[in-house]
Amino acid sequence: MALRVREDYRTLTGPEKAAIMMLALGEEHAAKLFTHMDDEEIKELSQTMANLGTVSSNLIERLFVEFAEQMSATGSLVGTYESTERLLTKVLQKDKVDQIMEDIRGPAGRTMWDKLGNVNESVLANYLKNEYPQTVAVVLSKIRPEHAGRVLALLPESFAMEVIMRMLRMESVQKEVLDDVERTLRTEFMTNLARTSRRDSHEMLAEIFNNLDRTTEQRFLTALEERNRDSAERIRSLMFTFEDLGKLDPNGVQTLLRAVDKSKLGTALKGASETLRDLFFTNMAERAAKILREDMAAMGPVRLRDVDEAQMYMVQLAKDLAARGEIVIAEGKGEDELVY
Repeated sequence: MALRVREDYRTLTGPEKAAIMMLALGEEHAAKLFTHMDDEEIKELSQTMANLGTVSSNLIERLFVEFAEQMSATGSLVGTYESTERLLTKVLQKDKVDQIMEDIRGPAGRTMWDKLGNVNESVLANYLKNEYPQTVAVVLSKIRPEHAGRVLALLPESFAMEVIMRMLRMESVQKEVLDDVERTLRTEFMTNLARTSRRDSHEMLAEIFNNLDRTTEQRFLTALEERNRDSAERIRSLMFTFEDLGKLDPNGVQTLLRAVDKSKLGTALKGASETLRDLFFTNMAERAAKILREDMAAMGPVRLRDVDEAQMYMVQLAKDLAARGEIVIAEGKGEDELVY
């Protein structure tokens, strides 16, 4: 079979040009360049180099000519958060760098629209209700639909309708308009938010407690109840436990059963309430349920630590499936109750 040789310069991507340049420079020079890159850059470049194949000498020569021309001309520069942080670290102390980068970044996210996606909807709605409807229409068109929906629901109804009408009439948004909205958000909203907003501490602790074994979790919650009963109760209500899997509808249970590691299912159910066991057994084929019951009986006594690990695995699996929209975890009665 004939060996394919890369000869068409126009088909080269940016990473491929960089990969050819690195290979052509030789090991010593390439190694020095790698020390100035972060892990993601090295990974992408290495992958591209490995898949490059044979490149013609003419193409390499043309690449060097283009590179030399760009270097001698007044070229453009590409700035990123990462390169900025690396530069600041060389001249400032770490705590000062962290403070500056936090002010620049705002909530987590690579772009302004990523950042907005991580802003609590009530905070964002409270800010946007004082903006022009056209500005709000642009913002809602750029963030995730589910987040936009929650923000829209919190805006005053007449104002929300104004926004909807503008979204209906909106076609492509001019880059200048987008840049202007982004600039306004960055200076007026994100800078203040970065200094004032912090993740809810109860939510953060509930997530941490979810990942503790049951004995340690109970020890901490009991101790916290003695000091601050209200906080302990709030954290407990925010925690998602194994027994909360009882809130799954039959389709959700069956989806979870298809995804679960069967060797861990029996161990997890050994420590479950009779009600939760029955929920799983009734959503399995009769023969499969019979085999599982027999397997559980054959296990004999099981260490609490093993049960905890298996149950934590199932809780995490359920959360992952919920995040992908494959199951719905209802949060008790009221608005989240499932209706059939």
